[in-house]
Amino acid sequence: MCRMLGVSRSSFYAWRHRAETPTRTRRRELAEHVRRVFDDSRQTYGCRRVCAQLAREGIAASVGLVADLMRELGLTAVQPRAYKTTTVPGEEPIISPDLLDRDFTAQQPGNRLVGDITYLRTGEGWLYLATVIDLATRMVIGWAMAEHMRTSLVIDALAMARTHGHLRDGAVFHSDRGAQYTSKEFSRYCW
Repeated sequence: MCRMLGVSRSSFYAWRHRAETPTRTRRRELAEHVRRVFDDSRQTYGCRRVCAQLAREGIAASVGLVADLMRELGLTAVQPRAYKTTTVPGEEPIISPDLLDRDFTAQQPGNRLVGDITYLRTGEGWLYLATVIDLATRMVIGWAMAEHMRTSLVIDALAMARTHGHLRDGAVFHSDRGAQYTSKEFSRYCW
């Protein structure tokens, strides 16, 4: 290679053992800035957002270079999960005793049921799902979906379980103490 380029061997070895090239110096300094911005973002920024923050600070770097440095440094952005609160106590909730006494087993289907509301993120917004599960079979025996978390949502789920013949007389329904389950409307429906 030295012969082809017309460079003496001693010059090649001097270049090779030089402390640091300007490119390496720039990459090292930029890597420090990338790590700082990444840590300041609580490790949520990806290469594009890190690059944008560096540009706001007057530090020029391409997205590709920032991506390379993040890969070399082992920095991977973690986005916080979207979260919705579903258990909100009512203003004047009806207090009900815990008839299951934390025993979530059942011998016969239709006697002991549990229910809850969860949320699903869709392309059109949030969708809420209320379910009723039989503790004996662990099957979802009633469910309802809506764009709201009103009491009618949980009543519809329990109504599905009832209309499909999955409930016995005197069945016990257990849920959290959210406003939907402790409302007078839900209590009336259960009775």
